Formats: sequence, structure tokens, C-alpha cells
Amino acid sequence: MNTDVVVVGGGPVGLLLAAELRLGGARVVLLERLTEPSGHSRAFRMQARMLDVLDQRGLLGRFTEGNRTWPKAHFAGLEPLLDFGHLHNEHPYALLIPQARTEELLEEYALSCGVEIRRGHALTGLDATPSDVVGEVDSPEGTYRLRSQYLVGCDGGRSTVRKLAGIGFSGSAPTVRALLADVELADPGQLPNGVPGTMRTPRGLLMAISLQPGVTRVLTTEFTPPEPGSEHTPVTLDELRETVRRITGIDVAMDRPRWLSRFADTTRLADTYRHGRVLLAGDAAHVHFPIGAQGLNLGLQDAVNLGWKLAGTIVGWAPPGLLDSYGSERRPVAERVLRETRVQLMLMAPDPKVDPLREMFSELLALPEVNSRLAHEMTGLDVRYTPSPGRYEHELLGRPCPPLAEAVGDEVRTVLRTGRGVLLLPDGTAQEAAGLATDWSHRVGTVPAEDGAGLLLRPDGHVAWADPGDGVPRKDALLELEDALLHWFGAPGCTARPRTHHDATGR
Repeated sequence: MNTDVVVVGGGPVGLLLAAELRLGGARVVLLERLTEPSGHSRAFRMQARMLDVLDQRGLLGRFTEGNRTWPKAHFAGLEPLLDFGHLHNEHPYALLIPQARTEELLEEYALSCGVEIRRGHALTGLDATPSDVVGEVDSPEGTYRLRSQYLVGCDGGRSTVRKLAGIGFSGSAPTVRALLADVELADPGQLPNGVPGTMRTPRGLLMAISLQPGVTRVLTTEFTPPEPGSEHTPVTLDELRETVRRITGIDVAMDRPRWLSRFADTTRLADTYRHGRVLLAGDAAHVHFPIGAQGLNLGLQDAVNLGWKLAGTIVGWAPPGLLDSYGSERRPVAERVLRETRVQLMLMAPDPKVDPLREMFSELLALPEVNSRLAHEMTGLDVRYTPSPGRYEHELLGRPCPPLAEAVGDEVRTVLRTGRGVLLLPDGTAQEAAGLATDWSHRVGTVPAEDGAGLLLRPDGHVAWADPGDGVPRKDALLELEDALLHWFGAPGCTARPRTHHDATGR
């Protein structure tokens, strides 16, 4: 076996997944067809849920350095804006960071974890059997075969892995045409609604936001289907100028494009996230209209969910069904994001028949309950995975870890950054719980819960068990904990491959 896992695609999702696999003790080779990073930054916002994950991995400071935060977001260009100030998480804001910088930081992280990155290497074929996967790879040195236990496609919406594996990609054809560009505006005041701002006319939609001093992101959307084959035609600055003129009626002076791109509202979802030993993550598994900066964050959450489960399967401790839970948990999340982006695009359509709906929706956004629900949905904080079978229901089960007291939170992050789960020892059953968790110490670290609330967190930060409370006998609470440990972390005392040099010690 050449390696444990081959990850195809060196974008943010592939890089983070490779690092997560290394945290879990798996050997990883990452194949990226480009010889150098593109430097393009289609995505430029990191959502609140992903900021919590970066913090849990000890990475957040690197991402926030030199970048702005924003406690708001628009929904379909409507007012009032979504207010992130009331999000129930550690970092209630969005981080404005170019995708190129995100890739740079994640590549540094992946390399520090021991990931082998092969640039200029493109997967051209694969043969998956019940026992392994053999990939055909084109490289600057020639063609070679690479054998692994599993192969994961993180290679975008036109995924070679998905096509070679024969996984269906169901959905809808494009109905709109859009351009995206980072340019310099001679006079931002030419845009009627300024920067940032949105202009909706009978001919389409124009959105503009400042990325950095002197550079403005311009997005145009026209609600007519693109010409067949046009997705392969390069965008020119003249085409962008003409499109802006057609939508707004204004000649907007723009120059020095950093990059230009075209896209549509093609909306598709992989029929399955796993076909034997081949899996998909990120845009290889789902594509949608890029509104609300959700595509990148959705893919990164795929990586965090899959990494520990696949690593556990490879090194030998994973319980039956753990790897299959990746698709059963993440695919419904993608379905909701695809639905929500479709709704936003419908609300932005220039048809006058949509105007009453926009007016009503604006009134709904002014209601705190509606605003909060959509804010949690857009940021990924509304995700709740189906909890493990248990005797007692708890509102936290399956949800992201809630905000913790500062001292406790620091200790929890110390353990999570090693790629292990965390048991916050519940008050009243701490001694018994600690004794129980000893059998899982290689996969679960322990931290005293100062406020008395006991939680078991998976390596991705989601709650796997919550102390049922004083109304439940101690014995029953411990049985619930043991069931959760078995369900998510396998048999007690199960030995696994020695951890990598990057793995911190923890308790």
C-alpha cells in the first residue's frame, strides 16, 4: 500500500481534510493538478461556525491577523441585515478573508501535520476494489499508479473523481448568468448604492463590496440562461463593463482586474457521498449559486466531519457505521444550503411580481426570531446531527459545542486541537465518568466542567452526550455516557496506530 488516503484537490477543502486525517494518524498524499496556487479568491468570507472550528484547532489567530470581521450579512440583498451579534457561539461574526489567503494558511497547516502534497499531479483514472483504490496519475515525471485504502475527491464541481467513480450528480440546469471580478473603480461613487451595495433593476442585479483599499468585488447577475458552452469562454474587462452598463444604465469606470470569472446557478448534489472506498467532499459533492459565502464553509465542514471518521476507520478503532455517518450527516446539510441559496436567488429576481414578496420578507427579517433563525442557518450554527440512540433527549445533542467558560474553553481547545474528542466531567459523577473514560483515553481527553454540566464532544466539536441532569439517576447517566463512547469512539481499550509527531499530548 503506497498510502492510507489519497486526497484529490488542493483547495481549502482538500487541504483541511488532509490535515484532519493526519491528526487522526492516517498517512495522506494530496494530489493537485496545478503546479502553483491560482491566487484567485472567489470566496472571501469565513462563517461563524467555521471560526469556532479553527479556534478549536488552534488556528484562528493566523486567519484573523490583518483581516476584518463583520457582524452582519445580507439575505437576498434585503434590509434589515442578518445580525450575527446574537449567535450562540464563541465567535459571533464573519471573517473577511480572501480564499487565496485561506488556501495559503491551510497549506502551511497541512504541511506542518505531515501531509505529502504533490503539485502538478492530476488523477486520470481509478480502479476501486473492495480492498483498495488504485489511481492513475499524470505528473511532470510521467504517469504512475498510486494505491491507497481510500480516495477522496475534493476536486470541485467538475470533479474527475466523481465522474470516474460513476457517482450521479442530480440537480437543475442553470437559469442565470453571472460575472465575478475584483477590479479597481475610478470612482466608487458612480455606483448608485455605493460600496458595499446592491442594485436591482429590471435587467438584473449588481452587487459590490470592498475587499481591500482600492479593490472592489463586482458581481453581476442576469436572469437569462447562459449560452451553451460559454462557461469555458474567458471573461474580459470589456465584457464586464458592458454587462454593468446593461444592468445599471451607467458607464462605470473600472480597470486593473485582479481576476475575472463567470458562473451560473447550476444546483447539484451528489447522489451519494461514498461509493465503496471512494468519497466526495466540498464542491465535488455539491454546487450552488454563490450567495451568502456558504459554499466554502459547507465544504470545510465536510472535511472536519469526514477527517476523524475516516482516520479512525483506517487506524482501526472506528465502530461499525461510523464512516457511513459522514454522508448521512452532511448530505442533508447540503440539501438545506441548496434550498436556501435557491430562495435567495428567487427573491433577487428583477420580475416586478417578486416585489411584494421582497417587501413581506423584509418585514419578516425585522422580527428577531426570523432574523436569528436565518443567521444561524447561514452560518452553519443551526446544524444538528442525529444523536446516538439513548434513553434521554437533550437539546444540545448533535449540535455544535455551546460557548464555555473561558478557562474550560481553553482546556477543551487544547484537547480538540489534537484531533481527539473531549469529555467535560459532569459535577456529581466526575469520578465515575473519569474512570469510565480511561478506557478511551487515546481517543478522548478529559476536562473538569466548572459549571457542573457534563458534555462529550466529538473531534469535530459536536455534542455526542450531555449530562441529563439532576432528575436522572447517576447510574443511568453513566450508562448513557458509555453508550455514546461506544457509538462514536468504538470499543474500549482498542489500540490504534501510534499518533503522528504533530499530535499534542493532552490529558
